[in-house]
Amino acid sequence: MTQTLYVISCAAPPARHVTTGIRAAQARGWDVALVLTPAAHRWSVEEAAGETELDQLRELTGHPVRHTYKLPSQSDVLPSPDALLVAPATLNTTTKWAAGHADTLALGLITEALGLPLPVVALPYINAAQAQHPALAPAVATLRKAGVRYLLGDGQEPDGFTPHPPKNGRVEAYPWGFALDVLDELTGRPLQADSDA
Repeated sequence: MTQTLYVISCAAPPARHVTTGIRAAQARGWDVALVLTPAAHRWSVEEAAGETELDQLRELTGHPVRHTYKLPSQSDVLPSPDALLVAPATLNTTTKWAAGHADTLALGLITEALGLPLPVVALPYINAAQAQHPALAPAVATLRKAGVRYLLGDGQEPDGFTPHPPKNGRVEAYPWGFALDVLDELTGRPLQADSDA
């Protein structure tokens, strides 16, 4: 039976290449549903000068791309998740998530997930200056204590994402494959050989 992975993408450069992560997850047998933060959704619409990019993402996943809460009278258009991958996770989303904010659909899903028996992995994309912000370390600690595998390269996750100098990020090196390896480990799925995706 196919399991559903929610990819929650925030407004950081890897979100412009989310198809890389989606295809890598699909190659491992995941049914992927994409949820964007409002800022990431705006990038997808405005950078593509219309709905073209969202149409392509919808076609790739086979699901609508969500970015806002539905009305109470509306039915769910996505299958229930079996796991969540927050990638890229920004400083903004990380700190709001740890503080319990749920003012966007993306935040609502991941804050609620902390109370559900679901594996949750977060792969950040932050620069070295942002990594020095005093709110980051306690937020990461809070999320890890709540069960999130927060893949920031530090003493707890040495193979995780290493913050880059400001304006010197390498989107092509963003470790989608590593995050999927961690999800495979958490869900008991067989590890794949494409960990450099």
